[in-house]
Amino acid sequence: MHRRLAAALATPALALVGVLGTATAADAVPADKAQVLASWTQTSASSYSQWLAARNNQSAWAAYQFDWSTDYCSSSPDNPFGFPFSTACARHDFGYRNYKAAGTFSANKSRIDSAFYEDLKRVCNNYSGATKTACNSTAWTYYQAVKAFG
Repeated sequence: MHRRLAAALATPALALVGVLGTATAADAVPADKAQVLASWTQTSASSYSQWLAARNNQSAWAAYQFDWSTDYCSSSPDNPFGFPFSTACARHDFGYRNYKAAGTFSANKSRIDSAFYEDLKRVCNNYSGATKTACNSTAWTYYQAVKAFG
């Protein structure tokens, strides 16, 4: 009896860990949408990687009804001076659109903006010297714009 109860209690917990720890939800029990959204909008590189993997396999997440639409960097260039910022802008849009739909945008805006800045800086880490400096300056400008106007 204890073994069956322990197995029954462990299964949902393991499924939740599987959903949040990977970007393939097809065989997992759906976790709370808010938890998944939160896990994909953190500042860490792993959060970004999990979101990107999910974005590339949106059909696996269809049950969550996330808004994956994006206008990338809105009215700013998506790839300013050749720096590929479009994917960072898409994740930023994902956070804004889904937290607005959930009615919890204002409580999460600062973190979404910070995650955006971290994503942009990760792009800039692919450069060195004056090019990296120019990229970081551009990233800072984009971040200040979303903080003020986003």
